[in-house]
Amino acid sequence: MNRMLLKMLLATPLLALAACAGTAAQAPRASASADTTKKPVATAPMPAEDVTKYRPVFAAPKVVPVAAAPAVRTAVPPTNHVNPQVEQRLRDQAYTNQNVKYAQGYRLLVYLGLERDQVMAIRRTIIGRYPDETDYITFKSPVYRLYIGDYLTRLDAARAMTRLRGTTPKLELEATQVLLNKNP
Repeated sequence: MNRMLLKMLLATPLLALAACAGTAAQAPRASASADTTKKPVATAPMPAEDVTKYRPVFAAPKVVPVAAAPAVRTAVPPTNHVNPQVEQRLRDQAYTNQNVKYAQGYRLLVYLGLERDQVMAIRRTIIGRYPDETDYITFKSPVYRLYIGDYLTRLDAARAMTRLRGTTPKLELEATQVLLNKNP
């Protein structure tokens, strides 16, 4: 047991010494120049079985002779872009779209309360500053609601909300069905 312990104690410093010697910087050799030529790489031995019969074989593409450059063609303007059936369907769709009065959009809830005088005062203030805005007052006993605007996108409604901030005690964005304005 002592002998084994002695061998192990001696083996550790010897291994450390060998590791240090392997990483030490070596003196440059002046006599031999570095060989920079590419050495051939040893290839793995071929398998005992021939597998070439399993590889797919494809025929080479046929070479098509290139013809001489074609003569310069003049552009012929089209005489009829859309056939009559498509034109009729477009007219029908335009007629249908004219009959659409409502769309999904947003309105701003500006007032929600019990007092009619207060809702009318807020309405006058907003209409005085922004005469183009449409207002809607709804009354479901005993609550008055004042809505402003018909906005198709949330971005438009958010812009209007920033304009109205500070003029009203309450501002809320509500998704609802809005009236489409057909007048340009």
